[in-house]
Parts: sequence; structure tokens; C-alpha cells
Amino acid sequence: MSYKMLVSDLDETFLNDDGTIHKENVRAIKSAVAKGFKFVPNTGRSFKSVQNMLKELNLFDKENQYVISYNGAAIVENKDNQVMATQDMPITLAKKIFTAGYLSNLVDVHIYTVDKLFIYDINETDKRYMATRGVEYEEIAHDDLSFLNREQPIMKVIFENENPDIQKQIHDAVIAAVGNESVEATYSSGRYVEFNLKGVDKGTASLLLGEKLGIKSTEIIAAGDNNNDLKMITAVGLGVSVANGIPAVKSAADFVTQRTNNEGAIAEILDQFVLAGEL
Repeated sequence: MSYKMLVSDLDETFLNDDGTIHKENVRAIKSAVAKGFKFVPNTGRSFKSVQNMLKELNLFDKENQYVISYNGAAIVENKDNQVMATQDMPITLAKKIFTAGYLSNLVDVHIYTVDKLFIYDINETDKRYMATRGVEYEEIAHDDLSFLNREQPIMKVIFENENPDIQKQIHDAVIAAVGNESVEATYSSGRYVEFNLKGVDKGTASLLLGEKLGIKSTEIIAAGDNNNDLKMITAVGLGVSVANGIPAVKSAADFVTQRTNNEGAIAEILDQFVLAGEL
């Protein structure tokens, strides 16, 4: 099979734990892109937070190169950060999610619009984590989201707490308030519970981008490690779990790398399935 595009999760998949890029990943991506291959970050984060990473990969401000953000809620062309497609949630739904999931001051809340991140009640561990990722955000001191309007469409709402039991409580409280039919609920990075509009996920966005580029689903590779990557790795031609992926991702994947995210797992994928003839 000749693959034409790799959509890749970032944290705990492509990036090292400290937020840097393994040199082997840089080498393999530059080699693949030089052949006309597409490397597309497919992340829960904002496209704005990956600009330095794109510079390191020589993908910054490039035409016909792309980023999928907010778990699939936005597809952005790197040239001038042109937003090609969005799938936002109604503000009424975002407010219900916010109210239901904010169980106590042990939880902080992230509200993503197309180009901004607002955080309510951020804690010190989350501040440190965001700093390692170079993520810019604006703190808000109130739980009233009425300052947002249709000019600031909401991409997703997520909650942070490192305790799995509290994460489950947040998940259950939100689902009880809004229903399974309203939201896509996922977990990421061992610390976040994420809510997108129903039907919005990394897999759907990957196929949509492929369709726009004339790339078939069977010609796409997807790499991930966590719950919010499951629909992506099962939607494409070759679904890959990195070695440090959670059991559910490894089980769903067609291929599991020998390397972890800290060892250049993406380079292993590209070397084996895209660049093999050049090694």
C-alpha cells in the first residue's frame, strides 16, 4: 500500500514528554514531506500552540500543509493559518457542560474558541504542564460564558484533574446533564476529560481532510496513544499505536511501534511504511 498522509497526535505520541521533538522524528518527517507526503498534526490543542513545532519541521506558513485542531473541530491550512472548516458547539451546550463538569475547585476548565483558550480556576500543576507545551491562554475569573458570542465559536470544553476517579465523575456528571447524543467525550494525557460536539472527532476530520486533498482513507496512516485517538486510528488505512499507548489503543491498532514517544516512534512509522525504499 502506498500511503500519502500521516495524521498524528502530538502529546505522548509525537512529542517527547518535555514537549520537544525527537531528532529522528524531524529527520523522517522532512524526508517524507520532500517526497510529497503529508504530515498533519491531529491534536486536541489549538493550531496556534503548534507554530514553533511547525517551524522546526519546515511546515510553518506553508501552502498545502495542514493542522487538525481541537480533536477535529477545526482544519487549518498552515499558510496564513487559514481555517478551512470548523464544527463548533452551541454556547448553550457549552454552558451546560461547564456547569455540570465543574465539580469543585479541584477541577479547572478550558474553553477553546477558534483562536483563543480561556481557563477558569487553573491549578499549579496544569500551569506547569501548559508551560512545557508553550500554550498561551487567558485566565477568566468567573463561570459566566456570556462574554462569548457567535464571533467566537466554541470548539470544545475540557476539564483538568489528574485523579482518574474524579475524571470519571466529571464525565458522568456531564453526560447526565446533556446526554450521550449531544457530545463526544474522551480522555487525554492522563489529566483531561474532553467534550466536543457529537460527531466531531479526530477520525472524522482526518477523512474530511483526505477527501479535500483527494486522498483515500486507505492511503492515510494515523498514530496515537490515548482515548481521544481511537476513532482516528480505526478510521484510516493503517492505525498505529505508539509503544506507550493505553491498552485500548494498542488493541484497536493495526500496528504497535517498538518505540515510545520519547524514542522517535513517528520516525519508526515513516521509516517502515513510507521511506522503506530509501533506507
